[in-house]
Parts: sequence; structure tokens; C-alpha cells
Amino acid sequence: MHNEGIGSWPARRARKTPHRTALLHEGRATSYAELHRRSSRLAHLLHLRGVRRGDRVAFLGPNHPAFLEALFAAGQLGAVFVPLNTRLAVPELRYQLQDSGAVLMLTVRQDAAVIDGLSGDAEPWAVEGAEFEALLADAPDGPLDLPVSHEDLCMIMYTSGTTGRPKGTLLTHGNIVWNSVNVVVDVDLAGDEVTLVSAPLFHTAALNMTCLPTLLKGGTAVLESGFDAARTIELIERHRITCLFGVPAMYDAMAQAPGWAGADLSSLRNLLCGGAPVPARTIRSYLELGLAFVQGYGMTEAAPGVLLLDRADALEHAGTAGTPHFFTDVRLLDPAGEPVAVGEPGEVVVSGPNVTAGYWKLPGETAGAYHDGRWFRSGDVAVQDEDGYIRLVDRLKDMIISGGENVYPAEVEDVLMEHPAVAECAVFGVQDEKWGEVGRAVVVLQPGAAVGADEILSHLDGRLARYKIPKSVRFADALPRSGAGKLLKGPIRAAHGQD
Repeated sequence: MHNEGIGSWPARRARKTPHRTALLHEGRATSYAELHRRSSRLAHLLHLRGVRRGDRVAFLGPNHPAFLEALFAAGQLGAVFVPLNTRLAVPELRYQLQDSGAVLMLTVRQDAAVIDGLSGDAEPWAVEGAEFEALLADAPDGPLDLPVSHEDLCMIMYTSGTTGRPKGTLLTHGNIVWNSVNVVVDVDLAGDEVTLVSAPLFHTAALNMTCLPTLLKGGTAVLESGFDAARTIELIERHRITCLFGVPAMYDAMAQAPGWAGADLSSLRNLLCGGAPVPARTIRSYLELGLAFVQGYGMTEAAPGVLLLDRADALEHAGTAGTPHFFTDVRLLDPAGEPVAVGEPGEVVVSGPNVTAGYWKLPGETAGAYHDGRWFRSGDVAVQDEDGYIRLVDRLKDMIISGGENVYPAEVEDVLMEHPAVAECAVFGVQDEKWGEVGRAVVVLQPGAAVGADEILSHLDGRLARYKIPKSVRFADALPRSGAGKLLKGPIRAAHGQD
């Protein structure tokens, strides 16, 4: 094959395991042979619509076979896939469509008002239903075996930006391939893996840490449009699920759901968890059932795997993020760029074939993201113990991780400042039993203004995804700033971080 990228995966799987089930969705099974046919036909249809190498093709929809068919079809053409977060507000989606320059937006089960609101930014095309299936059935099913290399751009995944605007992370075919190889090696996925994918595929963890490695190995991905604890337990029993991914809050919800006691969980082999360290109490509750977590630390820019804590070390090294993935290297550096000693805090920097080449149309941000042109700077601070296990201790950036979602205060603050009654504001994370962290806004009102917390928060509704909206508001007469005029988040957090 001329195509070395992930667009060739369905064809490669179809010639090895054509009759195995690749996808299960809403009771419908898709074999690898059918996945190959459908993605190839969609590639032909995209080509007929004018999509060519390097063109950006967006996708807006829930977990659905069409998401993966679109990803593989774009990969056959050498086009660039842009997964959109369905939880974003229309203005946020519009920015990503305009920034990426997407020529087409494939949609599944989206509200007509949302589609209408975005139709001026990219041509919408519903890829589900009788009309689409008729088009697909008439399309050629021979693969478009065009030259695509590991160096070619595969997808742009948007991450919240520290400057208030999302950044498009560039992930090449090689980045995705090598991350998948890391997962297959380190998690030891098997050819008979049955992976439940209920976390959204537009996030790098669900797509690149669970779904694609499972398909690379020839297993089955069970696609769910969302997470429900009781349904997850039922699906484990019905489909003999072997692999799960979730954030700690999801695993806690499962353990507290009706049906947990006495559930047949004997099929489970791999419990992957990311977004935050798994609390020791959660680890123990699962260990009592003979189940251990595979924990990790990653970032979109590493496609996303950086560190992994093997299930055998889940309790002994609880609180750490483990050791680097097999083909990934990690260093901890001091502010001068020198390696720190064991037990000393340093910034996590990452190198490897899974690490991004930079950000879309942001040469300045790209240049500043690397140490010595090779090591990607995470902005996170960690310490390493004598056995090589790495524990995250702080964030150089002020990112909030809420239920596994990354929230950058600058983005929220920008929208808060659009309210006419807000003179200045600061957002930071506070601990939350359910979500790990949630946002808190501290607001200084304009002279004479009189608004309450509810009005402040309702201003954000529809402008930001709900998970980015702070859960509480505090009011202050002024906010401390440095001599250079920068907000001093430390004193603000100390003054307003307690309930």
C-alpha cells in the first residue's frame, strides 16, 4: 500500500480479520470488512465533494461509527480530520471551524439550530440516515490508495489555550501510530479486546488511548454516546467487556450504582483511568474485586500518552503517574533547563515519535513550546522517586481539571469580562468531591453595579461549554496584582479558595 497512515487501517485489518466485529453501536455490529467498505466509499464521496490532500474536514457528533468512518476516509485522502467537541457553545465551535479553515463539517444527530448557526463557516453534511446511506451504497468501494506518510498531518485537536483562545494541536499519522503502539505494548491489549468507549471520541484519551489501539489490535470497540453508571455495568455483563476507560468520578459512580453488588465483572482485564490520580479508596474498592487500575498522565500534544502506571503498581505507587511509555522519553527540568535531582520538583518535558510538531497557525506558540527544539514543555511540575516513578505536584499553568476536562481560567475570564457589570475577575480551581476540581470566579463589580452570582453565571451559559462554567462566585472590592499588573492568583486563591 502507498498509504502508511491510519487511513489504511481498515484495509489492513480487513485483509487479516475481515469477519471480526470492529464496532458495536446501538445493537448494530460492523465487521472490519464493512468498516473498510464504508470508509472507502465515504472517501470517494468526500473526493467528489472536492476534498483533497491537506483539506480540513470537521466532524460534529456523538460517539458513532460515522466518526471513525470519517476519520479513516479523511486519512485515505490525506485530508486532515478536525473533531469538534459537542459540548461547546456555537461561538466556540465557530471559532474552531474558522481557525482550521474546514471545507466541510460532517454531522450526526445535531440540533438544527446549531447546524444553522455554523453553516456559514463550513458546509454541513449529515452522515447518518436514509439519504446518506443511499449515497454511500452507490459510491465506489475500492480504496483510494494515495501516498500518505507518517509525517503527514492526520488531525487537528483543539485544546483550551492559556491566552483565552483554543489552540489547534497538530497530530501527524506517525504521532497516532506510535501512541497506539505505546498503548498496545504497555497496556498489553489483546486481539480479543472488547473495549467500551463511553468517553467522547472528540477527546484524545477516548480516541487515541482506547478506541484506535483496540482497532489496531483487531478487537471490538463498543460505542456509547455517553456515560451512565448503571448502563455501564449492564454492558459489561452483556458484551463481556474487557477494557474500560474513565476518570475517577466515573469509576466511583459505578461502584455506587444499583446493580454493582453481585454484578458479573469477570470479563474485565483493563481499567484505564486518566484526567486525575485515582484516590486510594477507589483503588482499594476495586482491588477487593480483583480489579486493578492502569493509570496515566498525558496531554493532547503527546497524542496523548506520556506516563503510565501499570496495574501491578496501582496500590504500591498510588499517587504517582507511573513511568514513561515505551517509546516516549520524559525529563524533569529546572527553570534553567537542567535536569533536577531525585525528589526535586521540575517541569515535565516530553520527547518521542508521539509528540506534536506544534500548533496550527501559531508559530510563536510552537517555538516557545519546546526546550532545545526537541523536548515539549508540558507546563506541569513533578518529582521523580528513586525507582523512577513520577508524581505530578503542581501546574505551571493555571489549568483546572474538572471531571477529566481541561479548563483554562483565561478563557473563562475573557467571557466573564464581557458582562457590563464586571470590572475585573479571576478564576481558579477548588476541590470538589465529585469532579476533582471545579472553577470558582472572584469578581469585582463596576462602581454602582448590583448583580448576583446567578446572573454572572447565566451570562456564561451558551457562551461556554457547561463544564467550563464556574460552580461558585465570590465578590471582592479589588484583586491583588503584581507591579507589572498581573493578577496574583496565589493570594486570590488563599483569600477566596475556602468555603
